Amino acid sequence: MAVYRSDADLVFLKYCSNDDLGLLVSILTKDPKDDLPRFSEELTSCDMYIRHYPNHNLYWESIAAELQTYGANTLVTKLFRNGQGVTYREILMDVCNKKKVNFNKNSPIEVIEMNLLLKMLEQSLNEMSKEQLAQVSKDMQMDLMNPTPELILMSVQSAINLSGFAAYIFATRTLAMVLRQIGLKAPFVVYTSLTTAMGFLAGPIGWGITASWLASDFASPAFRVTVPACVIVSYMRQKYLNKEIINQHEVQM
Repeated sequence: MAVYRSDADLVFLKYCSNDDLGLLVSILTKDPKDDLPRFSEELTSCDMYIRHYPNHNLYWESIAAELQTYGANTLVTKLFRNGQGVTYREILMDVCNKKKVNFNKNSPIEVIEMNLLLKMLEQSLNEMSKEQLAQVSKDMQMDLMNPTPELILMSVQSAINLSGFAAYIFATRTLAMVLRQIGLKAPFVVYTSLTTAMGFLAGPIGWGITASWLASDFASPAFRVTVPACVIVSYMRQKYLNKEIINQHEVQM
């Protein structure tokens, strides 16, 4: 059984909603393609899961422990780590290396996460036609005469640097794209916030229209879990970090 390793980058999970945590539980325990249990998952047989499901924040450490083991060699974890996996930072850096993300390993965790999400945007933009780029620029309300992947990416980066709310919206939009790509359904409450954010950031086409680059990540059983899991955690962290400004925008809407 997975044993939680103390991890400063995952402690915030205990403050997250059950709906958001439910997304993380779903990707850790089931394959979205057929909704069947993952062969290596142990979370659903955990005492805390059985006792508290679906009140996920009451057993957040068990959820974190399950994620940590997906980032480690299972045999090594069982034989030499006493059931403990690796830290979330190690998992995130492994995913970033897989995606060829340029990052500083000593940066705050939210900065590395944002670098990953921006790389996903960059790769998606590079697959788009001029017409699709123009549509994305229009949907994002960018005043660009000749939108290119580089110009759109710079505009998004500027918005993120200026606004925590923009960072949250961007993380939300990335999550929506990944969920659609892998076929994972979000709980109704999460779906409502996702569609609200999508309407704010992008129209019907959006930047997730071409995401064939994502398919290669799912050739590996481990990356089929850790790539979307890192996106989910990134979204949850931005929601946690910017909860006050998010609440202000929800009141105004």
